[in-house]
Amino acid sequence: MMKKTVAVLFGGSSSEHEVSCVSAATIAENLNKDKYDVLTLGITKDGRWLLYSGSTDSIRSGAWETDTAACRRACISPDTSVHGIVTEGPDGFQTIHVDCVIPALHGKNGEDGTIQGLLHVSGIPYVGCPTLASACCMDKAVTHTLLASWNIKQAHFLWFFAENYSGEGRLKIQRKIDARLGWPIFLKPANAGSSVGISKVKSTDELDAAVALAALQDSKIVVEEAIDGQEVECAVLGNECPQASIVGEIGAGAEFYDYDDKYKNGKSQLYIPAHLDAPVADELRHIACRAYRLLGCTGLARVDFFVRGGKEVLLNELNTLPGFTAISMYPKLWEACGKPIAQLLDELISLAEERKRYM
Repeated sequence: MMKKTVAVLFGGSSSEHEVSCVSAATIAENLNKDKYDVLTLGITKDGRWLLYSGSTDSIRSGAWETDTAACRRACISPDTSVHGIVTEGPDGFQTIHVDCVIPALHGKNGEDGTIQGLLHVSGIPYVGCPTLASACCMDKAVTHTLLASWNIKQAHFLWFFAENYSGEGRLKIQRKIDARLGWPIFLKPANAGSSVGISKVKSTDELDAAVALAALQDSKIVVEEAIDGQEVECAVLGNECPQASIVGEIGAGAEFYDYDDKYKNGKSQLYIPAHLDAPVADELRHIACRAYRLLGCTGLARVDFFVRGGKEVLLNELNTLPGFTAISMYPKLWEACGKPIAQLLDELISLAEERKRYM
């Protein structure tokens, strides 16, 4: 059987650049080399695209982009006749045909529909959600609004533009939070991932600093009531007929499951399966697949929930390009279902190829 060429796209200019590099290294290492020729295409923090031919250890550590001998300028071409990468060689520019792209990118300009739009125009099948679903799921204000319209239960919320948080507008926003949500609340940028820019706010005295922190990431701010309950996650896989994994639970090492908990300090505990009664877990899995379909997701997503009082299921968010690090919940959940990461990647590539007819 002829090998397929798969390009793993990683890095990027978002605050999750380092996580993306670790995810990409894990993916590249686990792609079956008997089936695939693997290319690694990195994007530096300042936006340079480089085709990298060195070790995955250097991708994981971040040293890859300083290895000039292993890097050459390259980019994905939007020209469908190229169907792949244009790269700079010793004798000028050349093209490399690519059968599928795995965009192992997190955060802005990675999972918000921007890269997905480029890949759609290029005609290259790619793993994950299409442009609109990616954009909708990335924007928490949009996600909340759409979920509410479908009567999917979630935390009470409101959102506002950061520029309106001044003068009389600041006081109005504070009064709305006080009247609708109470305290404490979680305040977060509408478009950011891995809990970057999130604050748990216990009173109006802490609100100014929290808004300033979130505004560093996005111009739109989301405020949610603080839910006292279990934090649980479900992995969804598929296109028109998605399947949901076993449910996992997070025992956060900090006051909430923040960036350091997810990727740095290893203090959080992951419980697979979650401590839930079977009917509650089944309801959660059903809601995960329903939200996934309604929002137009394909390929994969991790769907995050709160469970209050052991019974009440509240959807928190959908992550359309979840992490693939050694401690990431998405691959761990499927591994617990008997699907190791190499098999999972095979299925994701097949799902990407199924969607070729819509490009």
